[in-house]
Amino acid sequence: MFNLTFENPLYLLCLFLIPALIFIHFYLLKHSEGKAIRFANFESLKGVTGDKLITKNIWLLVLRTLILICVIVAASGLVVWHKTDVNENDFIIAIDISPSMSAEDVLPNRMSVAKQISGWLINNSGYSNIGIVSFSGITFIDAIPISNKNTLNKVLNNIRVKQIGGTDISGALITSTNLLLDSDKCRSIILISDGSETTSAFVSEGIQEGINYAKSNNVIVHTIGLGSENVIAKYLPEKYNLSIDYDKEVLLEISNSTGGIHLDIKSLDEFMNPYLENINETHKGMVPFEANRLAIVLALLLLFTEWILVNTRFRKIP
Repeated sequence: MFNLTFENPLYLLCLFLIPALIFIHFYLLKHSEGKAIRFANFESLKGVTGDKLITKNIWLLVLRTLILICVIVAASGLVVWHKTDVNENDFIIAIDISPSMSAEDVLPNRMSVAKQISGWLINNSGYSNIGIVSFSGITFIDAIPISNKNTLNKVLNNIRVKQIGGTDISGALITSTNLLLDSDKCRSIILISDGSETTSAFVSEGIQEGINYAKSNNVIVHTIGLGSENVIAKYLPEKYNLSIDYDKEVLLEISNSTGGIHLDIKSLDEFMNPYLENINETHKGMVPFEANRLAIVLALLLLFTEWILVNTRFRKIP
């Protein structure tokens, strides 16, 4: 599995110069044939060059075309992403802090377990750069990707459930992806949520927008589901009798669409073994290869080859 991205895609318009190069090549060739016919000593020229007085120099045309393509590819900033096993990756922990995360169907409550999982991830991440994002109806950037575990743990300890309606998962995916754009490692998001949208503020199209944005930037999203169905929302007056849904389907859609793994858990102990088996040990991720650098080297080699051919096999007769 691989994907191509371009840092400066406008330079690809220069590929339209290739037909112009071919036209100019054959136009000048025809012009040279006319001059050869008017050569004063035709027999002498034939004796030097053989039967073919004028060659089409097709190999030179091919070389020059390849050189032009390599230069254009290098200028466009081609990056080839391929899925492979990696030792380290940069990732964002996206934590749901909506009021539904205060539910106690996961002991002591969903928020506490989410923070326990996040702390374990931070302390067992090796040399990865980790960022922290919290979200409800609004997405907050709590920490940009860094490797300082002490700082990350302090940030994590200060995260609390916020009484803000909604659960903007799409916004969390987009914000988390933006924080990973400068990473040259495997990029992933670990989304911890109950998938519940208590105010119906977003629809499936909104979630799809976040999924598409993550996929277009080669980010894999692993989802961790906390909760169970039909739990009474204790943060509201009892007269409302509002239940909190656990939307596993939303979380599955996100992980499956981006090539990630989904885990349903009730505690930190339930999380560690499946995580080690399904995510951490495989280290599957999209790794970038800057093909523009290779294109520059190829362009130089082809240019050197053309220079040798022009001065040997295809050397013009003085």
